[in-house]
Amino acid sequence: MPDNLSNTAENRTVDWLFGVDVEGPVVPLKMALVTAAGNDATAGTEVTGGSYARKNISVAAAVNGAVTNSADLVFTGMPACTVVGWEIWDSFGTPVRWCYGPFDASKTVAAGDEFKVAAGAWTFSAS
Repeated sequence: MPDNLSNTAENRTVDWLFGVDVEGPVVPLKMALVTAAGNDATAGTEVTGGSYARKNISVAAAVNGAVTNSADLVFTGMPACTVVGWEIWDSFGTPVRWCYGPFDASKTVAAGDEFKVAAGAWTFSAS
């Protein structure tokens, strides 16, 4: 997916590349689920309610400019909603949104259901 970095991530990446700033995201990185997509400048509408909480995401080293999740991400006790996409946030005191995108297909979940992103099912590509 081209251009799925937030404006903040784009600026910080360029700053890092040219030595202006060497600070990266504060780990662990966390996946958030959204019911309405965001864009480069604005976060999407994050799921709220039930037992929903962002999940730590781990990835292996990039291959051909892409990474995938290396473990299942299981969101339990979901509220009734339709999940359309994801966002990756860091763990800074005021978290920073780094990237975002849609899932291949939206999924409607009932209250109490779980939403699972199986290991290897999510991919982030810099190109």
